This record gives sequence, structure tokens and C-alpha cells, in this order.
Amino acid sequence: MAYLDQFLSVIVRHGGSDLHFAEGQPPKMRVHGDIMPIRAEPISHEEAVRMMSELCGAHNWEIFEQRGDLDFAYEMDEASRFRSNYFKQSDGYGATFRLIPTKIATLEDLGIPMVVKDFANLRGGLVLVTGPTGSGKTTTQAALVDYINQNFAKHIITIEEPIEFVHDNKLSTITQREVPGDSSSFAAGLKAALREDTDIVLVGEMRDLETVSLALTAAETGLMVFGTLHTNNARKTVDRMVDVFPVERQSQARAMLANSLRGVVAQLLLKRADRPGRIAVNEILIANAAVAAIIREGATQKLQDVIISGKTQGMQFMDDAIWALLEKGIVSPHEAFMKAIDKSRFKPFLSPEEEALASAAGSVADDGKRGPGNLVRPFVTRAQAPAR
Repeated sequence: MAYLDQFLSVIVRHGGSDLHFAEGQPPKMRVHGDIMPIRAEPISHEEAVRMMSELCGAHNWEIFEQRGDLDFAYEMDEASRFRSNYFKQSDGYGATFRLIPTKIATLEDLGIPMVVKDFANLRGGLVLVTGPTGSGKTTTQAALVDYINQNFAKHIITIEEPIEFVHDNKLSTITQREVPGDSSSFAAGLKAALREDTDIVLVGEMRDLETVSLALTAAETGLMVFGTLHTNNARKTVDRMVDVFPVERQSQARAMLANSLRGVVAQLLLKRADRPGRIAVNEILIANAAVAAIIREGATQKLQDVIISGKTQGMQFMDDAIWALLEKGIVSPHEAFMKAIDKSRFKPFLSPEEEALASAAGSVADDGKRGPGNLVRPFVTRAQAPAR
């Protein structure tokens, strides 16, 4: 057993999602959105080196020492797999480990609107699954790929950094490629997929101009492309796709996106009020003639009206989905307020104390990188508190 397994085992036992450690600090875990210490004693330099080098192996350790960052997947046992990230920081070494379920959940298990299954019937175009870091978008995307795998005979290529969910071949043939081991970059993997008799390609992250441009081109030429972005809703997703291009190319980018976009599934995770845990909430945009026209003219502020009026087509506005959870008592008014787009709609339900706290937190700009949906709660030192 690797030395680090003792900490990873705590995450598994207590239903945590992440392990964090950095030199000079105690190891901590995230449970249902809250971060808490695993022990009081901080991690020394020697302990960090021992844990990290043992887990990744000599070759990867050499790469990490040179680059200062390293991504890889680690399988502790048959039931526990982790997405691992090593980094150098001001006080030395640090790492984060995200628990990846070995069993792929279904869309029904995750509570994702069933209209998302319709994207599996498409023969070409671009579908974007979006959300802030830690919102479960990779889990949702894996569930959609697994649904296709069970019901359609396709060739699916995934390009990931690292490979998280491992798919077995069912009705489909699935080829999983890891960056940088199997492909030098997302763009290189996407370019190669065009020559590999591919029906569907999943791009783990669309974060640079070349990858976005190739994805749009591939979608226009008949390939079905699933991609992810770190945006909170459909409007920001469209804006981000266009803004990655230089100003002189943005008109062309809008035209390409209008032609190729088939849908956006934006996702947030909210803390439950009815029981321990978190629940996914989604905004669904299904591209139609009105959506294409809005994208071409660059009037993305109109997308909200299209989503609200498109409920009969399966579209869903984020605030309406949050409202439904609030009405059922599944989430608290404070949690609903913090994740909502139109906060004035939820503000009357806050207590005076919550309103003061929410107003202070809401002053941070929600730009898709750091906003009310991404705030990290202050660390509370409760070493003896039971994990939920």
C-alpha cells in the first residue's frame, strides 16, 4: 500500500470528493462542498516528497520537477480511482486528488433532465457541457457517453487530461486518449480524430483558440463533438466560445458557432438542505433557428428569453431549476440565492443574517472564474468534528 493511501482511504470512507495537501499545512478533505482537516499535524517537505514521488513513479516525478505541474490518474484499488494534480507553490509542493467513481452513473441517477438524451441521436454538431470546477460536468458527460455506448453502434474517441472515467466497449467502440501521454495536446488529438473514422469525439477541455477552432470546424464537417467549458450558463458559454478568437475573427466564429451548436448543458452543484450531500441543477439550451440568429448577431442577452419560452422543447432556465428545488425544500434559500443568476428573485426568502452575508459575498464579480457560484467557504478548524 502506498503511503498516501491512508489519506485517500479517509476520503472514500467519509464520502468526500477531494484530498488537498500542501507543505506546511495539515492534509484536508472536501466533503459535500466543505473543506475540513484530516489531522492537525502539517505536512513536512520530506513527507510530501515521499508521498508524491511514490505515487507517480520516477519518470513522472522527473517531469513534475521540471515543469512544476503534473496531471495523472491513480487507481488505489478496484473501487477507488483518483484524478491527481501535483503543483509547486510558494511553500513547496502540493497536490489535489479528486475521487472518480469507478461505476459510471446513469443520467437518471444524476437527476439530469431526460431531454439531454436527445443529443445522443444527433449525427453532427457541437454540444457543450459546462460548469465551474467541481460542478460534476465530467460525470454528466461520462453518463451521456455511456448512454450512447449502450444504445448506439458508434466509434467514440475521448481526449482527456487525464483519463477519468474508464469506458468498456458495449455497443460502441470507445478509444480513450490521454494528454500528453497519447496525444501532445487536445488540439492534436482532435485533429487526429478527423482521420480515424470517428462518429463522436469528446474533448475534455476547450481552453485555447486552436482547440475551439478545430472543434467548430469538425462539428461543421459532420462530426459530433462534445466539449466542456468552465462557464455557469448558456449565455456565458456562447460568449466564451466567441471571445477566445481575435476581434477580427469573431464575426466568422459567431457564424460557425451558429451553424454547428446543437445545445448547452450548464451545471451547478448545490448543497442539499433536506439531507447531507449535493444535487446537480442544470440549464438546458437547445439550438434552434432563433438561437442561431441570436448568435450570429452577437445579442446573447436574448438567449435567456429563448430558454424561458422554449420550455415545451425541453429547455430549462437555471433560475427556474433552482426555484423548483427551493420550493421542494431540497436546497436552502441562502444556497439558492448564492447560485442564482437573478438574485432579486430569491432575496425575499433570506433571513436578515443570511441577507447580510449573501450581500457581502455577492459583491465578488461573477465572471465565470470567481463569483458567487465558486466562492470557497472559510476554513474552519474542527479536527474532531465527524465528517458527513
